Formats: sequence, C-alpha cells, structure tokens
Amino acid sequence: MQLKLYSSLNNNNPETSHFYYRGANMKRSLLTTLFQGVLLLLTAFFSSCNYYNYLKSIKAMSEQAESREQTLTIGVFIPGIMSGSPIYEMLARGVQAAAEKHNSDTGTEQAVVTVIEGGYNQAEWENKLTAMTASGSYSLIVSSNPSLPDIVSGISAKFPNQYFMLLDGEMSGNSHVYAFRYNQREQAYMAGYIAALETAAHGGPKRIGLVAAQEYPVMNNIILPGYLEGAQAVDPLYTVDFRIVGNWYDAAKAAELASGMIRNGIRVLLCIAGGANEGVVNTASQQNAKVVWFDTNGYNIRPGTVIGSAVLYQDLAAYYQTLRYLAGTLPFGKTEIMGVNDGYVDFVENDPYYIDAVPEEIRKKQAEMIAKIRRGELLLP
Repeated sequence: MQLKLYSSLNNNNPETSHFYYRGANMKRSLLTTLFQGVLLLLTAFFSSCNYYNYLKSIKAMSEQAESREQTLTIGVFIPGIMSGSPIYEMLARGVQAAAEKHNSDTGTEQAVVTVIEGGYNQAEWENKLTAMTASGSYSLIVSSNPSLPDIVSGISAKFPNQYFMLLDGEMSGNSHVYAFRYNQREQAYMAGYIAALETAAHGGPKRIGLVAAQEYPVMNNIILPGYLEGAQAVDPLYTVDFRIVGNWYDAAKAAELASGMIRNGIRVLLCIAGGANEGVVNTASQQNAKVVWFDTNGYNIRPGTVIGSAVLYQDLAAYYQTLRYLAGTLPFGKTEIMGVNDGYVDFVENDPYYIDAVPEEIRKKQAEMIAKIRRGELLLP
C-alpha cells in the first residue's frame, strides 16, 4: 500500500495552511495593537482638549469673579461748596446711598464714592474737573449744574473714555455722557403761579422778579418762559423782571439787584443763584417783599418771607441713576426728562411755614393747579 503524505505546505487551501494561519494571527495582532494605540492617542488628545477647555472655563470664571470684585470708584464733582448747599448735599447723599445699597446687595465693597468740591469760582470748575478726569481714577464722574454740559463737552473730547453722569442738565449724542433733566418747565410754572397769586392779592404792578446767577440754555429757554407762563395763567398781563448776578456766589450783587427790583414795584422774587440767593432773601425780608425758593424746601430759611418752594428731589435722582449705572443699565448717550408725575419735581404744600405765611385762598388755588398737573389735565412737557 502506498502512503501519501500531505504537507501543510502542499495544501491547496491557503486558509488552512499553518503558515497562513500564523501570519494572519500576527497581522491581526499588529492591527489590534495599532488600533489600541490610535485609540489611546485619541483618548489622550480629547482628554487634553477637555482639560484645556476645563482650564479655559476656570480662567473665565476667575475673570468674571475678578470683574465683579473690581472697584468702581465714582467721583462726585460739586460745582461749589457742599456745606450750606442742600442741592449738592442731596447729590452726594444720593450717590453714596446707591453705592452702599449696591455693596450690600452684592456682598462686596465694589462701589466707592469720592466727593470733590469745585469751589464758588466758576472760572476754576473746568480746570478742576479736567484734573479730576485726567487722573484716570474714576469709573464715573457725577455732577449737577446747568453749566456742566458745556464744560463736560470740551473735557470729553480730550478724554473720550471717561464716563459722566450729569443731573440738572441736558446733553445728548455723546456715548460716554448720560444727562438727567428735571422738567423745569413744570417747576418754573408752579413758581410763577404762586408768585402771581401773591402779587395779585396785594395789588400793585403785574410784574414778578427773577434773579439768576447766569444765563444758560435751560434758564433762557425753559425756566424763564415757564415762570412767565405760570404767572400769565393767573393773569395774561403779567411780565417778568429778569436780572443776572454773573456768578453763583456774589450775595452782595444779588442783594443790590433785588433791592432795585423791589423799589420798582416787584413784590415777589424767584431766586436761582446758588450762594448768592442769601442776598436776595435778606433784602426781601428787610423790604417787606416775598421770595419763591427753587430746587429745595426753603421755607425755614426765612419764615414768612419765603412763600413758595418749587423743589427737585435730587437725592432720589442721584440714588436711582447711580444704581442704574452700577447695574450696567444707565443709557449713556441720551438725556432723560422727569417731572412731577415721575416723583422728581414738586411744590411743597404741607410745610407749616408755608401754611402760616400764605393765606388759605392762595394755597387753595395753588393746590388746584398742582392737582391738574398730577391728573394730566395740565401738560407742560
């Protein structure tokens, strides 16, 4: 019998070949190892990416926290002296209260307020405010005076990154300046109305007086016409004797102007002259004339002489607008106008000195006029 030996080498089926089997296994092993290596590399790559993204998120959170903790220094520029100037005292008090509220709500000491007085010499205000701006120390500079928009316009051109908030002024179109203007047509109208009522009650010329520190757009275009408008609502024949002191501090000059007006038959004067108001009220008291006070409650300054107070609530305006700034919602680049029905302008009717100094019939007529403004029946935009 013949034996046939079959060598795996001679096998015609290569898939059962011993050498093929070993080679295939080696190939599969190599591919597996290669695949595992690639997988490890991809895992390491994506892990590193995730770690990188993790680091980025940690950095972002850190930066956000740092931003929240960043100090916001608010500089309050007083165009004058705070002591004895209630309107500026209210300005500083309102800004400070807003900073305290913000810090309390956020649990930080982020908002810090610094008050700088410009002094009575108006010629120095621009230089002092420029120095304050040039220091770069303030995130926001707050001030209040009708003359400030013109001053800030020039300063802002030199320091375009500085933010300003101006109360009692008007300035639009500058992306770094927010202005808040009280409806001083309403305010002046209420002052003119009470001045005319008081004058009419005592006879004499149908004229009322206005002593102002200086001429400026709001004075010439809003306050003076509004004052006359209020008087002419009592009687169309009323006129206004308008005099200018030339600054916000010269009480002697203001007294001289008031004295001349009273000699010419003026019984009631409105004074808007800052520190110079003292000269007007003293002269009126000595010469049996009356005064209407503007911006703050002035009845207790000279009881019996001050027979009206058309007020602005500057502390509220400073408080709420500063809070808006700290919240990042203050609309820079525009002027907002607020009045009686917004809670920022009013006429003080409940002061005992007013009730004692002004006859009931006049107070009743004044109250009726104010009620019309509140009800929207008398619109003074």
